[in-house]
Amino acid sequence: MADELARRYPKISVDGDRIYTQDGNVWTSAGVSTGVDLALAMVEEDHGHALALEIARRMVLFMRRGSGQRQFSSQLAAQAADRQPIRDLIAWISENLDADLSVPALARRVGMSERNFSRVFTQQVSATPARFVARLRTEAAKLKLAETSHNVETVAESAGFGDGETLRRHLRAQSEDRRVLRA
Repeated sequence: MADELARRYPKISVDGDRIYTQDGNVWTSAGVSTGVDLALAMVEEDHGHALALEIARRMVLFMRRGSGQRQFSSQLAAQAADRQPIRDLIAWISENLDADLSVPALARRVGMSERNFSRVFTQQVSATPARFVARLRTEAAKLKLAETSHNVETVAESAGFGDGETLRRHLRAQSEDRRVLRA
């Protein structure tokens, strides 16, 4: 509905990728669950990070997402996979971004031939394994850059990119992909 909102109200700036946003004293969220993220961000702004973290812990939340996180993350989209081995593999990938995530390594992990794995994975996730891994690594790196004081090189290594230049290339490509989709 972001496009419709922007069309109806051309004087406002609409970013349909953000889960919540703040403009002065106006806060908005993308939906009910993102409203929890927004509420925690408001607590953090008024009372500090420690209290927001404690509230999140008591609510048994996995983590508080930053406002810049995309609504439709690669991990969330991948949960729609029909085959359990692919869902389990995606969970493993997201926890091991700095591991060897090549097609041969991933195919071995699920006990499939490389060709069959690539075909099944692409069918289930709607992205090639390489593209999916790159998206997941990019999302993780963006989150770390936004929420930590680590430098680009450190974040790039922990997300499995190897070096900062490779991470920068992926960030630019992702930004260009979004511009093309919006056009």
